[in-house]
Amino acid sequence: MRGIFVTGTDTGVGKTVVTGLLARYLSDGGYSVITQKWIETGSKGFSKDIDMHLKLMGKRRKDIKDFLPHVSPYVFKFASSPHLAAKLERERINKDKIKKSFRVLQKRHDFVIVEGVGGALVPYNEKRLVIDIAKELKLPVIVVAENRLGAINHTLLTIEAIKARKMKVVGVIFNDWRGKTDRKILKDNIRIIKKWIAGLKKI
Repeated sequence: MRGIFVTGTDTGVGKTVVTGLLARYLSDGGYSVITQKWIETGSKGFSKDIDMHLKLMGKRRKDIKDFLPHVSPYVFKFASSPHLAAKLERERINKDKIKKSFRVLQKRHDFVIVEGVGGALVPYNEKRLVIDIAKELKLPVIVVAENRLGAINHTLLTIEAIKARKMKVVGVIFNDWRGKTDRKILKDNIRIIKKWIAGLKKI
């Protein structure tokens, strides 16, 4: 497993922090690790998410200077779904460019951790989804879920969508970043989702 795709149950659930911390963990374990954000919207010039990954890893841009063109192939100013952001800038997102950038990084690192865009089923054009690229690269998936009321539905829908594409889910990370949800709900979300995931494996 030389690559990991980190997706979420929605936008703003903590994918950026999870990606950076996972990269830090593997790096501290002696592995050569780099992160990637294929498409970023709501940024100017350079990916804000990559900068956050680097901060969490205790690194700076100069530490990955040879790979800067590849860590975030597409950056758009308008904060929206990639298909709309690209359309507004009259640009076409080319999946082959993304795959080529991934493989450049893969050849030079033990792990490439890719942060997805928003939730699992986000389009990069009128016909294709970002996760389709991850499938073509045969990347296993980590799902980040905001642990709150509603997480059961969002998480199971996300997992079913991934499994329908015959992709491997290697983990689910629950994030209670707001700190406002009743602890009974937090604990039960994890319990019931684990039970349903086990059931999905048997189908």
